Amino acid sequence: MFSVFSRWWPRRSASSPQIGADLWDAVWRSLPFLHWMSPTEQALLRERSRELLGLKQINGAAGLVLNDHIRLSIALQAALPILHRGCEAYRNWAEIVVYPGDFIIPRQEVDENGVVHEYEETLLGEAWIEGPVLVAWFEPEDGDRPEGINVLIHEFVHTLDMGNGEVDGVPALPAEISYKEWQTTFAAAFTDFAQRLEADPGWAEESPLDPYGAENPGEFLAVMSEHFFETPAALAGLYPDVYRLLARYFGLDPLGPSSPGASQP
Repeated sequence: MFSVFSRWWPRRSASSPQIGADLWDAVWRSLPFLHWMSPTEQALLRERSRELLGLKQINGAAGLVLNDHIRLSIALQAALPILHRGCEAYRNWAEIVVYPGDFIIPRQEVDENGVVHEYEETLLGEAWIEGPVLVAWFEPEDGDRPEGINVLIHEFVHTLDMGNGEVDGVPALPAEISYKEWQTTFAAAFTDFAQRLEADPGWAEESPLDPYGAENPGEFLAVMSEHFFETPAALAGLYPDVYRLLARYFGLDPLGPSSPGASQP
């Protein structure tokens, strides 16, 4: 299966659409949290976005009509976590479904007595192991989203976490990062974060990081990845080891070499 997919991949990628300069500039200007990127990184991001537009279906749901600006904005932000890893990191899924704002998913739950309970859950995003990836889209005029929150990055990082079969906060790692280093660093930060919130519920109001990260290790990875790109100083200030490890994993450093989480010689 994998070898067949690998042969198919380059042919599909070769049909990726070109991105006009005006469209790219408009989308780039709309994402100021990325303006630290070097010209070389921007060029690679543009190419990776182009590849994703050819490889993935991006479809609107609940009446949302997608235009080129929305499609490119989604592809660009999907490209960030895999900028230096390539699109094969997303090989397990093929479709992104985009809703106009938050959306409702029907659920079923079986209790200890075997009784099935049905309910509905309102979401901003959800990633399924073999796809699709569901995300909410908000237009700028819909109001400012909370600082550090990026549902697109969040859900795409979940798919990386799922890439090795389990949503546990440990994605498939490059050779230069050991499982022990990753697990030790993230487990310590996750435990500290959860304990801070439990010890002082009021801290959730003051925390520079989204309290949702305390749900479980998988959510902690996704939330910290959001902050890595959106509010890197907040992450590096509270958990510099996590920032440093994510910088190595993503091959990017939003704060530069003088940051608290910068790689050490």
